[in-house]
Amino acid sequence: MAKTAIVPDQDALKRVGATVRRHLDAHPNAQKLPTDKAEVYAISYFLTALECGRLNSMIDVIAQPSELYDGTHQDGFRTSYSGNLDPHDALMKDLSTRIDTALGLPAAYGEAIQGQRYYVGQQFKPHNDYFHTDQEYWKQERGRGGQRSWTAMAFLNKVQQGGATEFPELDLKIAPQPGVLLVWNNADVEGAPNPDTLHAGTPVEAGVKYVLTKWYRTRTWK
Repeated sequence: MAKTAIVPDQDALKRVGATVRRHLDAHPNAQKLPTDKAEVYAISYFLTALECGRLNSMIDVIAQPSELYDGTHQDGFRTSYSGNLDPHDALMKDLSTRIDTALGLPAAYGEAIQGQRYYVGQQFKPHNDYFHTDQEYWKQERGRGGQRSWTAMAFLNKVQQGGATEFPELDLKIAPQPGVLLVWNNADVEGAPNPDTLHAGTPVEAGVKYVLTKWYRTRTWK
């Protein structure tokens, strides 16, 4: 009889998944997108136009060439600019709390909010947000809060052309809509990392694209 493979943090991913699912299903502005292969929600009117404009300016100040985890670098894979936004800024404190509340998760589980900017031709090729536990970096990340559970990503501007967030395995392609918070579970309902959450930031063809992202762990992020 074959042994069932042990998935690191599976119980915690299952528990966190149930908590967030319950909160999003009750959120008045949250809509579950049409797929049975993953849990993806869009929350409308999460940010105001004024907040989006200010966040875009903040991203311009801190943006540096985006990085990947050690051992995962591939030329041309992630060509955007990004940086961690000031957690002590009043808007960032309020926004972080609003995301925590919408998902029903402790603030301590959330990583620093990262802002990203994409110019024409820049992209983030298909990838998963969960950690691949057979990689060397997992040894460190396991002790820094464990597996990534949910991703929350806010669109901050309307892109002239291109720049959609695409989930190729789900047949979903979401054009940036300023003020919308896109949220997805990186695991399935049983707590196993879900490869169907593969997603990409498709190349910007005209204009510029701004987004911000907050990733959540299964326990306190260090």
